[in-house]
Amino acid sequence: MASLMEWKVPPAFQPHAGDFGFDLERALASVVGLHSIIPADAFTAETLGTERAGNGVVIDDGLVLTIGYLITEAETLWLHLGDGRVMEGHALGFDSVSGFGLVQALGRLNINPLPLGSSATARIGERVVVGGAGGRTRSVASQIVAKQEFAGYWEYLLDEAIFTYPAHPNWGGAGLISNSGELIGIGSLQMERERGGRTEHVNMIVPIDLLKPVLDDLRRFGRVNRPARPWLGMFSTEIDHRVVVIGIASNGPAARAELKAGDVILAVNGEKFEGQSSFYRKLWALGPAGVDVPLTVHHEGVTFDVVLASTDRARLLKGPKLH
Repeated sequence: MASLMEWKVPPAFQPHAGDFGFDLERALASVVGLHSIIPADAFTAETLGTERAGNGVVIDDGLVLTIGYLITEAETLWLHLGDGRVMEGHALGFDSVSGFGLVQALGRLNINPLPLGSSATARIGERVVVGGAGGRTRSVASQIVAKQEFAGYWEYLLDEAIFTYPAHPNWGGAGLISNSGELIGIGSLQMERERGGRTEHVNMIVPIDLLKPVLDDLRRFGRVNRPARPWLGMFSTEIDHRVVVIGIASNGPAARAELKAGDVILAVNGEKFEGQSSFYRKLWALGPAGVDVPLTVHHEGVTFDVVLASTDRARLLKGPKLH
C-alpha cells in the first residue's frame, strides 16, 4: 500500500540525530507501517471502518506493538518495512483497558526491537521523538507537555496519559521514544488544546508501563486473563460535569435498554457522580462484566431508573476469546 509512505513531516518538525542522546536512525528503524482489512460485518466496522492504516513498533523478535483500534477484528494484516518489504502479520491480541494491540509477523523481520523504557519517569518538558514508519522524515521531534487523566467517549479511562506537542500527523500506533532511545508509549489520538489564545494539536499517548503487566497474557491468550470490566455500549461526553449520551453501540446493553442520544446519566446504583471519569469508576466498581448496572437517567424533562445487563465487549468482536 504505497500511500502509507507518500508523505513527509515538514523539515522543521523532523528530529535530527545531534539533538538526541541515542542512535536515532537505529531506533526509528524499529517502527513499521501497518495496514489492516476488517470484515464488513465486524462489530467495529461501522465506527472504525473496514480498512485501517497506521504504525507499529517492533518490541521483540517478530512482535509488533501498536494501538488496538488498528487491528481489532482484522482478518488480513500487512506490515510495511523500511526497506520496502511487505509482510503478512497476525492480529495476536488486544487489551481494551490500555488500548494496546499486538501483531505477530508471519516471517522474519530482521529488525532490532526497540527496548521498553519507563513512562512513569518521563518528565513534562522532556524532549522526545514520536516515530512513524519510514524513518526520520516521517517522525516528529516533540516534547512531553502534560501527563494527566484521560477519559474517552468509548468507556475508556487512563489514570495518566502522556500528551506531546507538536503532534504527529499519522499518530495511530506511532512510537514515543525517550531521549535515551527507549519506547515509552504508543500513539492513540490527536487532540486540540487552547494555549495562548490559539488552538494547538497534541498527541495523546498510551504509557508503556501499562503494557508490562499484561504483555504475557496478550501473547498467550490474545487478551488479558482476568474478568472483563462491565461494558454498556454507550458513547458519552462530559458537558458541564454531566455525562451526556452521544451515541449507542448496536446490539449493546444500552441499545437493548433503549437509551438514546441526549440522555443524561445522573447516578450509578443510586450514587451521584461528577464527570465522566467518576462515572466510569463507579460503573466498573459494581463488579465484572455481566453485572446489572442500575442507572438514573434524565431525558427531556423526565428522570427515570433503568437497569442495564452489562457484558464483556470482547464477546461482540471477531477474534480471540477467553472462556
